[in-house]
Amino acid sequence: MPDDVYQNTNDNRFELDITGAVAAAYYELAPGVITFTHTEVPAELNGRGIGSRLIKGALDAVRAQGLKVRREMSVRARLYREAS
Repeated sequence: MPDDVYQNTNDNRFELDITGAVAAAYYELAPGVITFTHTEVPAELNGRGIGSRLIKGALDAVRAQGLKVRREMSVRARLYREAS
C-alpha cells in the first residue's frame, strides 16, 4: 500500500513508498532490541516530511512488536523524540 510504512525483513529495513520513490530506515536486530543505523530518502522526496513519517511508522511497528529501540544516529534521536 502506498503511503504506509512496511517492514521489509529480508533487507532489514522499513520502507515508505511514495509513488515509486522508496525511503528506507535500515536496522540491525538483536534479541529484544532493534538498532536503527541508517536512513535514505530520495532527493525528490526531500523537504516533504517523508523521513519523519518513515520513522514514526517504524517506531509504531517496533512498539507493537515489543522491541526496545537503540538509536545510533543523532538525526534519528531527534526524530525519535519528535515522534514519541
